[in-house]
Amino acid sequence: MTSEIRPFRKIYRKKTKEINVGKVNVGGNNPITVQTMTNTLTTDHKSTIEQINKVTEVGADIVRVSCPDENSTKSLKTIIRNVDVPIVADIHFHYKRAIEAAENGAHCLRINPGNIGEKKRMAEVISAAKNNNCSIRIGVNAGSLEKDILEKYREPCPEALVESALRNIKIIEDMDFSNFKISVKSSDVFLSIAAYRLLSDKTNYPLHLGITEAGSYLPGSIKSSIGFGSLLLDGIGDTVRVSLSDDPVEEIKVGNEILKSLNLRNRGVRIISCPSCARQAFQVIETVKILEEKLSHIKEPITLSIIGCVVNGPGEAKQTDIGITGGGKNNHMLYLNGIDTEKVTTNEMIDKIVSLVEEKVANLQNK
Repeated sequence: MTSEIRPFRKIYRKKTKEINVGKVNVGGNNPITVQTMTNTLTTDHKSTIEQINKVTEVGADIVRVSCPDENSTKSLKTIIRNVDVPIVADIHFHYKRAIEAAENGAHCLRINPGNIGEKKRMAEVISAAKNNNCSIRIGVNAGSLEKDILEKYREPCPEALVESALRNIKIIEDMDFSNFKISVKSSDVFLSIAAYRLLSDKTNYPLHLGITEAGSYLPGSIKSSIGFGSLLLDGIGDTVRVSLSDDPVEEIKVGNEILKSLNLRNRGVRIISCPSCARQAFQVIETVKILEEKLSHIKEPITLSIIGCVVNGPGEAKQTDIGITGGGKNNHMLYLNGIDTEKVTTNEMIDKIVSLVEEKVANLQNK
């Protein structure tokens, strides 16, 4: 028994151009990456570094920070020295901020070339990106389309977003630059899905998936899951950002769970658990919450099944690394690699599982 879950349907990803965001490669045959954005003031070095390190610990591959002014771009040097993840500088309108960010160590610039202004300014941004090995994300958003495109289509629609993206792609390609990825975001799930599908048919650059301004934790997670899931099942998408009105840590957790559910990423503990009912022989919901917290630091792929009774418990336990099936008289069956091994009581169950997971991780690291 291994931690690898073999899907009935294999997802065949579209092979896009490979680019680099610092030490992380995006596109091509590289794993789909998960990213987020800080919500601290970038000029507050301590808080920003602390937040970046927190999201890195739970699985962030790339982190974006806002650079609205010169003091923010100057702060990048200090921030980048103290974190271990590529940093994207979020730039809007002022081309000098993009140049400063590249020169101060940003690994990627999030810009909308159409908002930068005249071509001479864009050429200076591209030159700074080239000289500092800095990639670019073309960020098209339904809420900030170019005036002439909005007048042409009258409202944001897939064709409008893609026309904006293709226009900006040409601006950058004409300047002999190709180290970039693209996003066409909207808060409307259907609009986003249609735009990404249309863009994927028209370009081979890596795509950054996002349902922008998706809302608070629950509705935002659901909208993002529907949007990302639909696209990823079609093989579309090279990096993702879940946009929640919540702690950036939660964005990373949700993004990783979406990829794990599609067998596109294996990181950390995957818990299969029942919703609980009157048959449960222990408090399943509370047990799962405690285990998620105690095992949140685990990075190696491990599968657990936490099932409250014997109806589905043995079957699920045989498919996971470690399993618990609720039994009568406070005796629950423990499974290791699909084999029932011993009975444990409710009081010792959580500590036993945590110990076994950590032991398995140690064995994996020593191989």
